[in-house]
Amino acid sequence: MVACEFMFSKSTCFPLPWVWHGVQWFHERLASARYAVFGIDYEGHGRSSGSRCYIKKFENIVNDCDEFFKSVCAEKEYRYKGRFLYGESMGGAVALLLHKKEPSFYNGAVLAAPMCKISEKLKPHQVVINILTGFEDLIPKWKIVPSKDVIDSAFKDPVKREEIRNNKLIYQDKPRLKTALEMLRTSMRVEESLNKVTLPFLVLHGDSDTVTDPEISKALYERASSIDKTMKLYPGMWHGLTAGETDENVGIVFTDVVAWLDKYTAEGSNLVVEPLHETFNIGIEKLPSPPPTTYKPSLGCYLCGFKETRTLHSAM
Repeated sequence: MVACEFMFSKSTCFPLPWVWHGVQWFHERLASARYAVFGIDYEGHGRSSGSRCYIKKFENIVNDCDEFFKSVCAEKEYRYKGRFLYGESMGGAVALLLHKKEPSFYNGAVLAAPMCKISEKLKPHQVVINILTGFEDLIPKWKIVPSKDVIDSAFKDPVKREEIRNNKLIYQDKPRLKTALEMLRTSMRVEESLNKVTLPFLVLHGDSDTVTDPEISKALYERASSIDKTMKLYPGMWHGLTAGETDENVGIVFTDVVAWLDKYTAEGSNLVVEPLHETFNIGIEKLPSPPPTTYKPSLGCYLCGFKETRTLHSAM
């Protein structure tokens, strides 16, 4: 798996479950705002090895991200830094599943047009699902799932849309059968547990998004048990909030993200970081068990990211 980091200063940890090409500069801007940003390409995506955009088990993606981000958090430099997830579209589902896996590990999440519920407008009829399911073990990698052109639907700015279309790392075929079914099941699984979301989060959505229905983010906001939750709905914006909008619109989104993060990492914010070594066994050095650390920023925190990396799927 290919990992990357954007580091202009060392501060808060921002794991990114996916960093797709074309939005790298957005993460560089986060780094310039004094956040250490880390991300990976999922197996089969971007520059990582494996069958292109084939997801045998969505759980494998979550586990890979879990292992990678904990390895970052285990480094001495970041062990007691704040930890925030950033997930866009499918990456939003990964972020929520990571939170479900370890509810107290991450300090918060930024979710842009997250895939956390299948819109009733897009959900296939159960008969179709049953037929496809009957063939998934026979032809799991076949690219046979009908889908619309997501690039045309996700990227509003025509220049950026063409740049994405010409990027050889972007998967533009029909979704593989197993991949589509795994994404459908994952969305349904995430939807069923929205009320178990407890971490602070900022959810962002364009109100003209036709890839993931804005009602999805509204459902997350309304059903999540988080005490601190914020939703931003952007008039006229599409799915690709950080990659497909005009520079002016992307700047608006960026400002909102940084303002939300700054609120949690400011001096006196009392951000509590759970000691990694007390809870996780990932082969790191065992340290004495100090009490949970109240975060006092030196330069900031770090972002763990889940951006839908270099790959586009249609939402089923």
